[in-house]
Amino acid sequence: MTAPELDELIAFVREGDTVFVHSMDRLAHNLDDLRRLVRVLTGKGVRVEFVKESLTFTGEDSPMATLLLSVMGAFAEFERSLILERQREGIAAAKAQGVYTGLGINRDTVYSYLRAGTAAE
Repeated sequence: MTAPELDELIAFVREGDTVFVHSMDRLAHNLDDLRRLVRVLTGKGVRVEFVKESLTFTGEDSPMATLLLSVMGAFAEFERSLILERQREGIAAAKAQGVYTGLGINRDTVYSYLRAGTAAE
């Protein structure tokens, strides 16, 4: 997972800082990334607090806290997968009914069609 803002956060935080995260699924989209990010941050001496889940990680966490991170992170990943699956199903149903048009095309694509003389009139 690469996000410029996340990379900037990791570079910016210092020992003794606390990073507040609304929920686990806001920090990472899969369990591996979540565990890695918590490990990187706590390895720098940074506390990571997940507000929605009421969990805090410091790097000196109990086995129970580590288990909770894994279980709750897995549930967050599962929930995200279900949302994406429902979204795909909804788009397919809308396409079948002829009501889904997608995002259309962007300005650069329109200009390329115009330059090539292949634009529909």
